Amino acid sequence: MAGTGASPLKRAEQFIWLTARVLEQRRFAHHFLGGGADAVETALAAYLNEDGGYGHALEPDLRGPVSQPLHTAHALSVLDSIGRCSGLRVERICRFLTDVSTKEGALPALLPSQRGYPAAPFIPIVDDPPPQLLATGPAVGLLHRNAVWHAWLFRATDFCWAAVDALEKSHPYEIEAAVAFLDGAPDRARAEAATDRLGRLVREQRLAVLEPERRAEYPVAAGYAPGEQHFPYDYARTPESLARRWFTDEELERSLDHLATEQQADGGWPVNWRQWAPGTALEGRPLVTLKALLTLRAHGRSLH
Repeated sequence: MAGTGASPLKRAEQFIWLTARVLEQRRFAHHFLGGGADAVETALAAYLNEDGGYGHALEPDLRGPVSQPLHTAHALSVLDSIGRCSGLRVERICRFLTDVSTKEGALPALLPSQRGYPAAPFIPIVDDPPPQLLATGPAVGLLHRNAVWHAWLFRATDFCWAAVDALEKSHPYEIEAAVAFLDGAPDRARAEAATDRLGRLVREQRLAVLEPERRAEYPVAAGYAPGEQHFPYDYARTPESLARRWFTDEELERSLDHLATEQQADGGWPVNWRQWAPGTALEGRPLVTLKALLTLRAHGRSLH
């Protein structure tokens, strides 16, 4: 076992082997131990349904087998991270996204097929769910960034532009979805202009904790758990993200210092969203830990 004097990466590795699902174990091995992408894709396939979507609690807060847009967007992000966001696998995903889109051509956060299966109480199940940037933006951005062509993208992209342009009063997860879209949007000049406007909104509405030592003075969005705040690194996961320009070097470095110190004694990072069932927190922490490690490494922080 890794002792207290072990590196952050070694401590995280022990945490992953101790607690993570097979998918997160394979992802960790791929990103940090030289493991192959095939093993990640094989583990991800366990969550795939015959309709081309993903289910089976790939996103831990949605339980049960049914395919959902949030699960499927999560699968796209995994495929993107291993360089496999192309070919027949993504064609099948796009067909699913087409089938479940609203009349606007965009994705609802949650399909009513979730009814009857356990789900987080903060994700409402309704009969005719509206399209949401939260679900649509990350999927559209990733597909564009990987130069995927599919008819679904035309109207979905238009929806995302309209949703981003309409943002006035927002919350951190919606801003994250907007950034995910803008980082991949083909119209780079328009994306940069929209990002600049969103950056001003984020600062005016104090949607990023710029001084971690004074985080109690920053607001928590309505419906969020106590302490469920976002930091500069949550928006700018890599230096290449358009959201990086929202923050000074000092602000970003302070936030990365904070992220590094959030590693717990067991080697994992904590979840800060509302915990409503024991299994969801157990499955969520390895996901958060992987994200923290990848973010720190992307910004040049040593994990050894």
